[in-house]
Formats: sequence, structure tokens, C-alpha cells
Amino acid sequence: MKILADTNVLISALLYPKSKPSLALLHAARYHELILSDFNIAELRDIVNKKFPEKQADVDVLLAELAFEMVPAPKSPHKLIADPKDAPILNAAIIADVDIIISGDKHFLNLPMTHPKILTPAQYLDEI
Repeated sequence: MKILADTNVLISALLYPKSKPSLALLHAARYHELILSDFNIAELRDIVNKKFPEKQADVDVLLAELAFEMVPAPKSPHKLIADPKDAPILNAAIIADVDIIISGDKHFLNLPMTHPKILTPAQYLDEI
């Protein structure tokens, strides 16, 4: 099963290693095919650099601990999701033909899509 983790899941996992987002991310990387996009990684680094500069080295540690496939994230089209900043991640998920997007973002959670399935970290953990 292919699973894409949204950037908010990566940030939560980084900041709160025992949280549900962290557990969901680690499970997806260990037991499924975790997909991340170049946009996810750039966004993660940018947010950590701006808001949590003391955690910059931890980003590399987190990424080194995860087994994942990197896919490109085209910025267009962005007609499927209300927030244009989320479009690259959704586009990457569609291109990679993922089965599940794990996200806590309301723009993803409100999408009327059946494929990929969009779950919060808690919903993902409940389903496994």
C-alpha cells in the first residue's frame, strides 16, 4: 500500500516523537510504501527553519530514519483543493497513485475523494 504523509504530519512527528502523527508516520514507513514529495521536504525544512530553528538537525535525523520514495510535486493544477499551497502535495499523491494520504489539514480532510483515501493520523492508526 502506498501512503503519502502531509507536511503537518512530518512536523508533528518531529516535534512530538510519541504522538499519533509520529506513530502513524513510522508505521507507514515500516509496513507500507511511504511516499514523500520534494515539496513536502522543502516545506518541512522551511517551516522548521522559520519556527523551530533549534530542530534543524533533527529534520535530517527524521528523514534518515524513514524509508520513503521521493516523488515530484507539480504546483499545477490546483483546482481540486481549496488551498493552493496544498495542491503540490495532492498532485504528488495523484501522480504516485497513493492509496492513503495521512493529514490533519482540513483542506485535505474535506475533499470529496475516495482515492486516495484521506485519513487523520488517528484514523490511520485505528484502521491498522
